[in-house]
Amino acid sequence: MTDHDRIDAFVGAHPKLDRIELLFPDMNGVMRGKWLPGDAARKLLSDGVRLPMSTYALDIFGEDVDETGLAGPIGDPDGIGRPVLDTLKPIPWSEDAAQVLMTLRAPDGTDCIYDPRTRLAGALARLTERGLTPVVATELEFYIFQSGGRAGDAPLPPPGLEGAQVYELAATTALEPMLDDILEYCDVQGIPADTLTAEFGPGQFEINFNHVADAMAAADHAVLFKRLVKAAARNHGLAATFMAKPYGDVPGSGMHVHVSLLDAEGRNIFSAGDGTAPPLRHALGGLLGSMRELQPIFAPHANSYRRFQPGSYAPMALNWGLDHRGVALRVPATAGGAARLEHRICGADVNPYLALAAILGGVAEGLETEADPGPPLAGGDGTDGERLHHDWTSALEDFEGSATAAAIYGAEYVRVYTACRRNEIAKLATMISDAEYKTYLHKL
Repeated sequence: MTDHDRIDAFVGAHPKLDRIELLFPDMNGVMRGKWLPGDAARKLLSDGVRLPMSTYALDIFGEDVDETGLAGPIGDPDGIGRPVLDTLKPIPWSEDAAQVLMTLRAPDGTDCIYDPRTRLAGALARLTERGLTPVVATELEFYIFQSGGRAGDAPLPPPGLEGAQVYELAATTALEPMLDDILEYCDVQGIPADTLTAEFGPGQFEINFNHVADAMAAADHAVLFKRLVKAAARNHGLAATFMAKPYGDVPGSGMHVHVSLLDAEGRNIFSAGDGTAPPLRHALGGLLGSMRELQPIFAPHANSYRRFQPGSYAPMALNWGLDHRGVALRVPATAGGAARLEHRICGADVNPYLALAAILGGVAEGLETEADPGPPLAGGDGTDGERLHHDWTSALEDFEGSATAAAIYGAEYVRVYTACRRNEIAKLATMISDAEYKTYLHKL
């Protein structure tokens, strides 16, 4: 079946289709895009849909960043959007509408290097060239809170969910209609949701996805899941956030990533009859060696760094361990098809494409250099080892000069990413918090 046939079949199966929402996830994972009339669906393949390439490098406030040089200085040229047809699905919370993820091509027909999908594709190619296929699953945590507050107000948990609720079935029952909608939306959109549990924080939940032998699809699932959770919450008079640390005194939200590698015969090269397989050790070594340099990908915003503190259930140091949840890299199993590593650094606020690119790029580097991760952490609270960055500025300085980052993303993308983050730092520095007024205004 050709791509045109696939689009025609979809439109034919949805005769009342009013619009198709075209989704372009930007550098921050924020959805940008357009609405296309349902009867113009074939335009997706014939003419394409134009969008400025600078859209991918908007800051978190939705504004152009002059230092990138992608907008005004060069005339803000368009790219040509093309659909990722596997993601063309109905929108279950919006009558007679569908959605599709888009990727952008530059005017010369090449892939737009500012599209996060192309950065993940490059990292995947390094493993494909070695005859390896990553099998990936993500776990995403998020908070549900009361809607209706003013911009800048602290979140309030849903009524009755004000305290700790880890694995508490009463917490899931309290929001059962909304959580049922989330699972239904996943089913309609082909997102392989597995278990859904209550997490530690008030109104905090976690979704586990099934493993897939397609890292790009895993990133698609994560970014689309964020969108549907917000829709489900909104339809029940609530709100949802994937902010890394919305409450100061309880754990934040992370995105854990499970990875194994299959060879050309479909064998898991991380599996060992005894001990830890050399390829798994090398992958761990590569990830540990690049972790601090790539931390601005795993922790992209100012709030992200609030997770890296004692008692936050987030890693604090460069270490690994066997089934140890306090370390940066956990190895849940070392034998059989389930042999894998679990990367535990990312906040839920990451761009999934960029995060998976960093993780798979670190794995590839470890295999290429036969990196040694050192001994596993046998016990303790997980704080042993070199510390992760705890401030955004120093992390960004490491990233900007990182050869590993340039190898994964390309020097131009590193330049643009750094410019956007420095712009965010500068803007936030001018915003004086309520806490500062409360502490200083009348005392000094």
